[in-house]
Formats: sequence, structure tokens, C-alpha cells
Amino acid sequence: MPIDAAKALAAEPRSAEIGWDHKDIQLYHLGLGAGTPATDPDELRYTLESKLHVLPSFATVAGAGMGVVGGLSAPGIEVNLAAVLHGGQSITLHRPIPVKGKAVTTSKVAAVYDKGKAAILVLRTEVADEDGPLWTSDAQIFVRGEGGFGGERGPSTRLPAPEGEPDKTVERAVREDQALLYRLSGDWNPLHADPEFAKLAGFDRPILHGLCTYGMTLKAVVDTLLGGDVSRVRGYSTRFTGIVFPGETLRIRMWRTEGRVQVAVTAVERDDAPVLADTIVEHA
Repeated sequence: MPIDAAKALAAEPRSAEIGWDHKDIQLYHLGLGAGTPATDPDELRYTLESKLHVLPSFATVAGAGMGVVGGLSAPGIEVNLAAVLHGGQSITLHRPIPVKGKAVTTSKVAAVYDKGKAAILVLRTEVADEDGPLWTSDAQIFVRGEGGFGGERGPSTRLPAPEGEPDKTVERAVREDQALLYRLSGDWNPLHADPEFAKLAGFDRPILHGLCTYGMTLKAVVDTLLGGDVSRVRGYSTRFTGIVFPGETLRIRMWRTEGRVQVAVTAVERDDAPVLADTIVEHA
């Protein structure tokens, strides 16, 4: 069987040293569509090294880490990339991410769930520098055709629908070349660039990285409801429910409660097709 759950869970955690600096931060932010308008002081916080701060979702690409594709090379896992989709992502921030840093990342397969027609892998990464823990992230990877091995189904991540009208709704355009730029931050899955590979995976054309939508959404919440202060973010989780094509527009709806923002993201041009659901930004 391509997925040996027992072997994957029993494997020793893998550790590596990673590093990043302002160029990595700026490239990541540009891959999310930051810098429009280019001279906007609020955007310069994402693009100009002398004013730079770090959007916490940078944790998903810092040092390339274990990553979605890298995690699929763990012991006990052998799957076809064309059958792989990113099902969900969560990050817990222990403190703000510095603009320049060196750290040790420790990664492991934390869980393998059997959903019948598919398997879900939970890839956990913990990152710490000389001053202590920086962040912990969990990537939930959906692998079509690899279920049915008799494992646990795993917990439900569904949240109750928010009540009332959203406190804020914004729209964010996805550039035609955005997936090509975003993949330079480390996710080289050809699904996001190669039309022929995308067709093999069942799509008319390459799709945007789910983690790009994830970062764009967090940026919208920070800029709209958190006063542009990235240091207020404490945690961020989502479930990927649909795809985004480069050139489309994201509609981002936000409901604010004490200490958290619940978010729903849809694709405007496809009659508000769901993209992100069960999305929570926890903040100070």
C-alpha cells in the first residue's frame, strides 16, 4: 500500500536548520499580491526592507521546511502528486517572526486518517531559534484513492456558520501570473504551473496554491481588522474547500468576535464558489 500509516507515524522526526532574510519575506509577500499600490505606506510594510514586517503565514514557506511536497517523502508514504490536495492548514505563533532568522525545524507525520475514499495526512512542523519556540504548523494533506485501510476517521473541523451579516467584506484580485511568482517561495508542485499536469489532475488549467489563498486571506484580515499589526496574530487555521484559478477575484467575508475573526472566502467569478471555510484568525 502506498501509505503505511504505522511506519509513517513511527518514523523519527526529521530536523533541519533553516534560515531566511528580508529577500525571502519580500518575495513571499509579493507572491500574495502585496505592493498594490506600490507606494502605499501600508503596502510598503510588506515590500520595503527598511519598513518590513512579517506576515505570520510566512511560516508555511520559511526555509522551504518540510512543506506539503517535502512531507510526502516521509517514510511510509509514497503517493502520486496528481492525487494530492492540501486539505487544511493551521499555524500557532509563539512570538512574532523576525525579518531575519536562523532556526531548527522539526517535522513529523502527526496523524494519518482514513476517510474511506481518501487518506488525510497531518504533517506537523515545530520551529525554534536560540530564543525558543517560534511557531508550530499543521498541514492536512488530502490524498485521493488512498483510504480504506481501516484507520481512524479523525476529528471534524467544521465550525457553526457565523450569525448575521459579516462585519467586513473585501475583494482581492488574483493576478494571472501569481501562481508562477508564489511557487518561487518553495512549493514546486507542477499542478500550479504546468497545463498538462493540471489536466492529469482533473483541472482545465493550473490552479493557485491553497497556501497562497491562505496568505492573501490573512493579509486582508490583518490590514482590515487588526490595524495592519501582524504581531497581534496568535493563530490561524482554515479548511480548503475549493480551488482558485489565477485571474479570479477572492471575496473575503469577516465576522469579528472577542479575540478572533471567523472568515469565509469565495471565488467571485464562479458564483461565489467556496474556497476557504472554517477559517479562524486568533488575535490579541
